[in-house]
Amino acid sequence: MGTYAESAFHEETSARTTPARSLRLALVAVFSSLIAVCTMISVPLPPPVFEITLAPAVYLAFAALADKWDAFAATGIGGFVGELYNIAAKPGGSPIYPFGMIWARAPEALIVAWAATRGRKTLALAMVAATAYETFAFLVPDWLFYTFGLFGYGSPTDAYSGFVLALPDLATFLDLAFIPVAFAIIAAAGPTFRRLGYRS
Repeated sequence: MGTYAESAFHEETSARTTPARSLRLALVAVFSSLIAVCTMISVPLPPPVFEITLAPAVYLAFAALADKWDAFAATGIGGFVGELYNIAAKPGGSPIYPFGMIWARAPEALIVAWAATRGRKTLALAMVAATAYETFAFLVPDWLFYTFGLFGYGSPTDAYSGFVLALPDLATFLDLAFIPVAFAIIAAAGPTFRRLGYRS
């Protein structure tokens, strides 16, 4: 038997239903904008990481609360728009970065959504797995980009040197710090999402 807190959490993230399409579209628009703004609020880091943003707390929570495809769309759109602003407003970014946000972050929503009805521990592990996916989704392409000198990543080099140059991407694991914040958002927003029709 679980604790009262675990039972309450399961109630917040189980018995998913789907609200009207117009409401889903509105929520995707709202959360895309919120994720974009949180992507713009960032802490600069050395290339190729470029920055750590506030967005993970929002898209991890939204994926646990809403329809998986709504969360996928909001994460992809918001990440792209926010990162497009970042590379335009700050020096050092590559034009490939906004597309990397779609590739690396939007699938995180699907990982988290899969675990949303499976209890707190499974959801927490899924958020860790999603962050690991994001980290390696940045690391592997950056390794190739450095190795072959693509997208302004310098001159072509050998595979080992390219891998070493891409290793700063492991700093993406810092996003794990946003998991407790995502759980706080889930607890606070769960009743509202139930009223909107995402929960019975």
